[in-house]
Amino acid sequence: MTANLLRLEPRAPTPLHEQVYQRFKALIGQGRLAPGQRVPSLRVLAGELGVARGTVEVGYDRLIGEGYLVARGPAGTFVADGVAGAGMRRAKAPAADALPAVAPALDSLGESDDGAIRPLQLGVPAVDVFPRKLWARLVARQARLPGSLAKPPSAGHAALREALSAYLHRSRGIDAAPAQVFVVPGYTAALGLAADALLSPRDRAWVECPGYPPTTQVLSRLGHRVRPIPVDEEGIDVAWGRRRFADARLAVVTPSHQSPTGVSLTLARRAALLDWAGERGAWILEDDYDGEYRYRGHPLPALKSLDRLDRVIYGGTLSKVLYPGLRLSYVVVPQSQVGAFEAASRRALHGGCPELLQAVAAEFIEQGHFARHIKRMRALYAKRRALLAAAFAPYAPLGLTVQLREGGMHLLVALRDDMDDVALVRRAREAGFGLQALTDWRQGADGPRGLMVGFTNVATAGQAQDVVRRLMAALGLPAPRSGRRGPAP
Repeated sequence: MTANLLRLEPRAPTPLHEQVYQRFKALIGQGRLAPGQRVPSLRVLAGELGVARGTVEVGYDRLIGEGYLVARGPAGTFVADGVAGAGMRRAKAPAADALPAVAPALDSLGESDDGAIRPLQLGVPAVDVFPRKLWARLVARQARLPGSLAKPPSAGHAALREALSAYLHRSRGIDAAPAQVFVVPGYTAALGLAADALLSPRDRAWVECPGYPPTTQVLSRLGHRVRPIPVDEEGIDVAWGRRRFADARLAVVTPSHQSPTGVSLTLARRAALLDWAGERGAWILEDDYDGEYRYRGHPLPALKSLDRLDRVIYGGTLSKVLYPGLRLSYVVVPQSQVGAFEAASRRALHGGCPELLQAVAAEFIEQGHFARHIKRMRALYAKRRALLAAAFAPYAPLGLTVQLREGGMHLLVALRDDMDDVALVRRAREAGFGLQALTDWRQGADGPRGLMVGFTNVATAGQAQDVVRRLMAALGLPAPRSGRRGPAP
């Protein structure tokens, strides 16, 4: 490889490290860098390009984080296997000041009956820092406008569809006209809308295992045959699904931050999934429920941005970023399916989302408040995640080990093999906590046990230590002793 092949432009507005990233991704996508091919070292390439080593390192780190390159220690850095899938296209790089949108996931599991937020509850944004005054001002302004109290169109408020279309283009590299964006009140409504528009009775559908329980519940209630597909360290096992249930018509996946394990779907698996959908005429519902919250490196590209065959329906939510009572989610559909989704939205039983809140959300996005809020939350959540992980650390000798992934809104705490996570969560719920058991997300399959705990509303180190201490007391686990070795008896 030579410097001429990369063609950096020092006077261009795009930073040099971003140019390194973009050039390499283009060369890989064009097949000019083959899977398994060794790329130059940081020192060599920096010398060839006449730039600082750190500039190349930033570009390489992003390429490694997104699965285009693989670092193999002293052996060097190589192009990852399987990165040039037939069903993929180059993703647009997100704008430097923009962050990816989120996608739906219900927050009903672990809630109290009155809707109050429980300690360590999953899927709930940091309500203590929500910009209430700004939101109230926008609500008051919109409420004075004609039509703000009207019943909205079944597909959603036009201004919100336009705002989401523009935002997703900037932040996620998704090219979609406003007509391709459909606003719905929550994840189950989004999933139901997609199933109604795209599936026939008794069609098979892939779901992740472990995976979000309401996905299976909704599809089963609608009469479809759900087929759990195992998830490993690379995400959903596409090859396993192909061997056993190749004729499925839908796959529901969480590529950026798998729910609940937190692994990211590798680039090779993304290519395989897109290839399967293209070959079988199947559909993929991408649930990007908390993909913007990545605490190391850049947010991963949306699967939808790689989809040149138009088989991906992208799902997002505003409730995970703003506040749970908002109940505003959306799906972005292929242009060819707009008519089918329009017909399905008119048949929907949910009644749509309030026009006033949709108008307020549209203005919140258009004025840049949404992107700034996400940026602020990402920094805040990184701190709160560290606080809760530190509070759990002394309990590792008792058999509770925090598995830190690179993103998300919850921690997964692995347990000793002899610990029953379902029983422990039952005790925690009785004591008022909102955590969940990993076993309950396995749909009867065997696998490691664990506790899923939300960290977004743990504000201080003292609060983190107190909530963990009270949780351990509720679980009947002893307090850790300094110098203790080995697991508790």
